Amino acid sequence: MKQTYFTAGPAELYPTVYQHLQTAMDEQIGSISHRSARFRSLYQFCVEQLRELLTIPESHGIFFTGSASEVWERILLNCVEHESFHLVNGSFSKKFCEYATSLQKYAHKQEKPFGEGFDYGEIEVPEYAELIAVTHNETSSGVQIRPTDIHKLKRSNAKKLIAVDMVSSAPFPDLDYSLIDTAFFSVQKAFGLPAGLGVWIANEKCLEKAETLKHGDQHIGAHNNLPTLWKNYKTYETPATPNVLFIYLLGKIAEDFNRIGVEIIRRETEEKAKMLYKFVENHPGFSPFVKEDRHRSRTVVVANTQKPSSEIISKVKESGLVVGSGYGQFKDSQIRIANFPATSAEQVAQVIDALGKV
Repeated sequence: MKQTYFTAGPAELYPTVYQHLQTAMDEQIGSISHRSARFRSLYQFCVEQLRELLTIPESHGIFFTGSASEVWERILLNCVEHESFHLVNGSFSKKFCEYATSLQKYAHKQEKPFGEGFDYGEIEVPEYAELIAVTHNETSSGVQIRPTDIHKLKRSNAKKLIAVDMVSSAPFPDLDYSLIDTAFFSVQKAFGLPAGLGVWIANEKCLEKAETLKHGDQHIGAHNNLPTLWKNYKTYETPATPNVLFIYLLGKIAEDFNRIGVEIIRRETEEKAKMLYKFVENHPGFSPFVKEDRHRSRTVVVANTQKPSSEIISKVKESGLVVGSGYGQFKDSQIRIANFPATSAEQVAQVIDALGKV
């Protein structure tokens, strides 16, 4: 039985991936040189589609890494000399903070209990923090911070860099990149591709900071440091051999999204999220983990379960539907349901129906 994946990543592949992958094989995309004109054309096409989709200005470069986790390290090495500040309310925002500590940065943090979110008015940014690290969507806990709060945070800290982790939400958040210095995501979630590619967006302020650190004999990394990435990006090349196949596929998926329109994708995401939250609020066997609606993720819905989550997951799987378990200590008492563009409203209705019969 072919299964439909509502897992938070790797997730359901976007329906057109199969067609694009076949075209890539027919055109031998996997064998072309990353120094060729053909690759430069692929890179440029992908960048142009992402710029249109996310409204990214020309002041921001778009680079490719092995994963989004790698970008944590790149940002900390290239954009922080001494101190960073992290909003922590889940496992992945916590890991970003831990990366800073492991790189010998002084990592300030403001932490909320697992499942609670941040509002702008309660955030206190340390005076000497050079960078503010924000996780738009916490994959582990199903918590989001509203883009308006992120924008306010930057406006009130204009001299500090702001970094946005949108790994499990892009292209859903409508970010104003005139205010966002750097952001990043990976392709195996809302872009509906297999795992294996990270996308790093950074502006010229980040580049200036990296070059200042480099000239001051600060270690900014030997692999994929920002000045080297940017130099190659100017000619749509990469320092090392990248995942050429996935760059091609990402460009094609972004083009598909642009044909639909990002506002339609966002609206459909909201509508599907409402369906899921209405179900978990009203079914006696489930309850929303995140209590405040404004903090509830629209792309990863987390529900407490009365029965062991493994029992629910197994039963729903019999209908060809795969939902995720809770994260960490909540593995056995929660389920996580991804709400990405690859799954339709009809498929969301099917998973709701299956969960209702457990």
